[in-house]
Amino acid sequence: MEKMGCPGFLTAGVACGLKKNNQKDLGLVYSEASASVAGVFTRNRVQAAPVLLDRQRITAGVCRALIVNSGNANCCTGDQGMQAAMRMAKSAAAGLGVSEDEVLVASTGVIGEPLPIDKIESAVPGLINIMQPDGVLNLAQAIMTTDTVPKVISRRGQLDGKTFTVTGVAKGAGMIRPDMATMLCFVMTDIQATPNALKQMLVAAVNRSLNRITVDGDTSTNDTALLMANGVSGIRIGNSAQQEVFQAVLDDVLIALAKWLIKDGEGATKLVEIIVTGAATEKEAHQIADTVANSNLTKTALFGEDANWGRILAAAGRAGVPIEPQKIDIRFGSVLMIQNGMGCGQAAEAEASKILKQPEYDITIDLKMGSCSATVFTCDFSIDYVKINADYRT
Repeated sequence: MEKMGCPGFLTAGVACGLKKNNQKDLGLVYSEASASVAGVFTRNRVQAAPVLLDRQRITAGVCRALIVNSGNANCCTGDQGMQAAMRMAKSAAAGLGVSEDEVLVASTGVIGEPLPIDKIESAVPGLINIMQPDGVLNLAQAIMTTDTVPKVISRRGQLDGKTFTVTGVAKGAGMIRPDMATMLCFVMTDIQATPNALKQMLVAAVNRSLNRITVDGDTSTNDTALLMANGVSGIRIGNSAQQEVFQAVLDDVLIALAKWLIKDGEGATKLVEIIVTGAATEKEAHQIADTVANSNLTKTALFGEDANWGRILAAAGRAGVPIEPQKIDIRFGSVLMIQNGMGCGQAAEAEASKILKQPEYDITIDLKMGSCSATVFTCDFSIDYVKINADYRT
């Protein structure tokens, strides 16, 4: 993978001994200039210590650094866990020469085990020593858990004759269900904007991307998405037209990362876009798409490459949305499988089976009840998903 970065940010990743086989498990993001910051976090009522700490610190709207570990979630670890999160931040702050309050923390991994903070503190000086403008791939590797590949996306845009950059790093292959963002996602940009403007744009982008994906219907205790903006490009987002230009690039980065997360879902072999059209409201369209995308029976049929449209129709029918089954059309790719609530026969199923063998395709459910639509990205449920999660801690 090509190394990428964002002007004014230094990044790094090292192995500190939290994971087996000397795999990278400690990462750092450092902004050379003071950065505005916004974040969204898990809605799970069980929240890890780093999430609780970040919620407090992010209200100031300023951030100079983020330190993150994998291999241990630092969740359900009581006061000891909060002290460990604060020590992570303190060690990074001391090494970087910045205020401790300007350092955010993130963790991912096994829940319920004490965080070996001594290992992290011992590794921080070396981590800081290897920070690079193009060290983002090392950062991406350091936050992986069951991911099979590091995930980095970088895009550039133009405003007022100047170039700006948006670079995003994400991890997540399981416990992916949109209740905020999902997993860990860190976005760096060299534009300047107020924390409130950043929050508005981040929430909008997350709702179009990270909130429209699902691997297994589970929401993590550690979900964190952060957007840091250091302004070194000299571009300031000051009006709605400028915000619209930046929003488009931010959306592009997060949508690309969201799709990548699903393609790399635990045991996944298919990336499937569930599209609901003809709904009375966008909310109802989203509710049906989400129910279908999270249906275990639908997801196992996708793995088996079985054009079992009955499972899709049944999921739509239990989504809690008023529908008229006799009106519904369902397409697998371009193949019409159900017309007006009735199957189109064996010939259609044979054509649909060809679609189901592809690694990426869409399923469209037309309700014929309105003009609103919504999309959710999902993957299949494979035997490997069960194997990965059956022995996750061993």
